[in-house]
Amino acid sequence: MSAGEKAKAKAEQVVGKAVRKVAHAVGNETTAAKGAALEARGKARGKARDIKERSKDSFRR
Repeated sequence: MSAGEKAKAKAEQVVGKAVRKVAHAVGNETTAAKGAALEARGKARGKARDIKERSKDSFRR
């Protein structure tokens, strides 16, 4: 995974977490759910990246 993809995944996590926390503080549950979804998508991209890197390493050996 390129550095850009890694940064994008991390940015989604950070932005999602921030949106979720602000929305909870304000009391907007719909936006909080959207923030949680964005955060989950960033985490999923990170997990996919890890799996991809591990599979590449296993073929190099």
